[in-house]
Amino acid sequence: MVTSLATPPAATSPYAAVFIDFENVYYFLKNHYLDPQDPHDYALDLVRALRDTLKREQGLDSLVLYAYADFDKLPSGPQGPLYLMGVDTRNVLGTDHKNAADMQLCIDALEVLYTRPDIGTFVLVAGDRDYIPVLQHLRRQARQVKVVGFRESVSGDLLLMLGQEHYIDARQLLPAERLQALEDHRAGRIRQGSELRELRRLREQGLPVQSAAARQAALDAATQAAPAASEAAAPAAGEEGARPYPRPTGPAEQVPEPAPTFAPTQRITRSDERRCLEFLLEQGQRYAGNQGTPEIWASPFLRRLTDVLPELPDWERRQLLSHLRDAGALRLEKREGEPHAFSVIIINYQHPDVRELNPGDASV
Repeated sequence: MVTSLATPPAATSPYAAVFIDFENVYYFLKNHYLDPQDPHDYALDLVRALRDTLKREQGLDSLVLYAYADFDKLPSGPQGPLYLMGVDTRNVLGTDHKNAADMQLCIDALEVLYTRPDIGTFVLVAGDRDYIPVLQHLRRQARQVKVVGFRESVSGDLLLMLGQEHYIDARQLLPAERLQALEDHRAGRIRQGSELRELRRLREQGLPVQSAAARQAALDAATQAAPAASEAAAPAAGEEGARPYPRPTGPAEQVPEPAPTFAPTQRITRSDERRCLEFLLEQGQRYAGNQGTPEIWASPFLRRLTDVLPELPDWERRQLLSHLRDAGALRLEKREGEPHAFSVIIINYQHPDVRELNPGDASV
C-alpha cells in the first residue's frame, strides 16, 4: 500500500504568502498624514498586526512574507525589525516616477504559485491597478487572494474585480491609539496650514492681525464684504467674464450660435470632487501658456487623474467631471480633430471654489 504524500488542495490550505509593497505603505503614511514622526514605525505596526490577524481570525499561517522597497532611501532602516518579524526584505531600486516593487512582487508571487502548491492564500499589501493581471491569474489557479491597503490608495477597479469581501482595510489593523495619533497629527497640520493661509490673506488685504480676536473680526468683515464685491464685479446677463467671442461675419440673416456658458454655480463639498478640481487647476496652470484661458484635453487628464484618485474605479473618475460641470466649475466642449473629435475642459475661474483653491490665478 502506497501512502499519498500529496499537498493539501489549495482551497483548503492553511498556509498563506504575504507580499508587502513596504515603500508604498511608507509614503502613503508620510504624505496622507502630512509627515508624521517615524512613519516607518506605523508601517511596521501594520505588518505585525496583519500577520497576527491572519493567524487569529482566519487560521492562516504566513509561511512566506516578503517586503519590497528601495530601503537605502528609507530613514531609520526598517530591515532589522522586519527580519525579526520573519519578513524577508527585497531591496529594489526605485525611480523618481515609480518604485520597482510592482514588477519584483509579481515575479515572486508567480514563483511561489508554481513552486509552493501547499500555499492556498496570497495576500498583497498593495493596491495599484498594475496588480490586476497577476491577481486574476492567481484566482484562475484556484488560489484565495486578499488585498490589504488604505482605501485612498487602493484602486477602485481592482476592488471591483476582486470583490469587497477580499479587501482588508489597513486602518482596521493599526492599534486604535496609533491610528488616533496619526489622525490628530493630520488634523493639527491641516489647521496650522489653514491659519497660515488666512494670515497671509489678511496681510495682503491690509487687515489687522495682531491678535486672535482681531484676526477673527477681520475674517468676519471680509466674509460679509465678499458677496457685495462679487455682485459688483459680476458680468452682465449673457456674459461670463471670459474671453469674448467674435461677432459673426456672415450674412445678416445668419443667426449666430449662443456662446457656451457654465451651469449655474453650486458649491462643491465632496472631498473627491475637490481633489479632482485641485488637480485640474494644477494642470491648467501647467498648460496655460500664453493663450489666455487654457483648454485641457479630457482624455489625457482622466488618465493622469488615475494616479491622483486611484481608489476610484474608472467610471467614478469620469463622473467627477460631470459633477463639476453640473456645479458650474467647468464645461466640456467638443473639438474637431483627426481621426476623431475630442473633448476639452474649460475651467470657470469665476466659480467660488475655484477662486478659493486658486486665489492668485491670473487667467481671468
